[in-house]
Amino acid sequence: MAKKLHVTPLHDRVIVKPAAAEEKTAGGIIIPDTAKEKPQRGSIVAVGTGKKDEPITVKIGDNVLYGKYAGTEITIEGQDLLIMRESDILAIV
Repeated sequence: MAKKLHVTPLHDRVIVKPAAAEEKTAGGIIIPDTAKEKPQRGSIVAVGTGKKDEPITVKIGDNVLYGKYAGTEITIEGQDLLIMRESDILAIV
């Protein structure tokens, strides 16, 4: 089980741990580091309290899809994470 993150996002923000980038194509071709695409999938590791009239609909542990350029990259406790608004999340997978 993952250890608890000691950061709480404010209001409608969430912290997402991006999934690992694809290493190979479906045909077995290895993708070099310079050609890897930024992942658009991740799991929620922390959620804010929501806005007064809009409660948060995602919860810790949900796997989500988000926009390619959504969020701000941050490093917390040695982990590379993204912090973004809940509205930047496109779907729960």
